[in-house]
Amino acid sequence: MSAQLIAVEGIDGSGKGTQSRLLVDGLNAAGRRATLLSFPRYSDTFFGARIGDFLNGRFGSLEAVDPFLASLLFAGDRLESKPVLETALAEHDVVVLDRYVASNVAHQGAKREGAERTELKRRIEHVEFTLNALPRPDVTVWLDLPVPLATQLIAAKAKRDYTDKAADLQEADAEYLSRVAAVYEELANGDGWARVPCSADGEVRGVDAIATEVLLASGGRQPPG
Repeated sequence: MSAQLIAVEGIDGSGKGTQSRLLVDGLNAAGRRATLLSFPRYSDTFFGARIGDFLNGRFGSLEAVDPFLASLLFAGDRLESKPVLETALAEHDVVVLDRYVASNVAHQGAKREGAERTELKRRIEHVEFTLNALPRPDVTVWLDLPVPLATQLIAAKAKRDYTDKAADLQEADAEYLSRVAAVYEELANGDGWARVPCSADGEVRGVDAIATEVLLASGGRQPPG
């Protein structure tokens, strides 16, 4: 039986890194061999480093770079990483991905509307899944967090290896993040998606409560105790 591929998605600041790590821990505690792979791989691939350049504004503003061309940076990073992903799938029962193809669709699709967005989504998925032959995820977990709460969490982030700024181009633009969230909401209506609400009564929910729902949404079991 092939390994299960689980993608964890959401806007910047929604807790993808934390919840991806906790999901791997929960799956391992439930007796499954799980591992984590995070995208972009800024320090590990040529395209990952170029994504860092893009997010630091070295190619221009978000609006200055055509979204399809920007999507090729992220697709290139995953193509370079394909051998790593294939090895992980061969050696584990579950591979958890902190961001995957849907992240590319959501972030680039946020820059287009209507038929143009639909066509851009088709092109990105054609590159990633057809031309680059990446495996499709079995489950995509969407961490649904309102933008105002996400921006608060972005401000509290620790220093990242690809930027010396408090927030990169995408993180610093709340209006842009709102559009990204809207694309995620559209995508989450598709098959294989599970929405996990990350806020209640205007506040961010507890990390452990979210983690329990993420584990259940992924098809795992909550460990005893």
